[in-house]
Amino acid sequence: MSRYILEKGRPTSMEGRLEKEIRVYDLLDSLHMEYWHTDHPDAQAYTMEACRDIDEVLGATVCKNLFLTNRQHTDFYLLMMPGDKVFKTKELSGQIGSARLSFGSPEEMEEMLDCHPGSASVMGLMNDRDNRVRLLVDRDVLKGEFVGAHPCINTSSLKL
Repeated sequence: MSRYILEKGRPTSMEGRLEKEIRVYDLLDSLHMEYWHTDHPDAQAYTMEACRDIDEVLGATVCKNLFLTNRQHTDFYLLMMPGDKVFKTKELSGQIGSARLSFGSPEEMEEMLDCHPGSASVMGLMNDRDNRVRLLVDRDVLKGEFVGAHPCINTSSLKL
């Protein structure tokens, strides 16, 4: 039995939560989306390995979210892909017409998505007011009924 509890909707208390996390719940509620959350403050999900127990509770496709950029740091991407899938830079570069991709810096991620490495998710795009980050979704992500994501922090997870 898991030590994490999956609850429908926003947490009952917003006390001690960061503003950016609260904004995620506000956005989901304003869109009338059905979602669930679980808190795991003792298990910050920095890596896919750290997510295994959390994945079990979510019952969703838990994604690896990669913040990528071209060589010139002029084009930025957030790639959502299944956590167990290997990222092939050359393959993706060809698909999007970029000669070379690398990881964006933690500073760029913070500036554009208001997230730090280990907490990036599709929810961070709501903070990209200048629309600089392009969302790329691996086809395999769409095979699941639900998707797991972070609410811009890695001590909570969402089932969307």
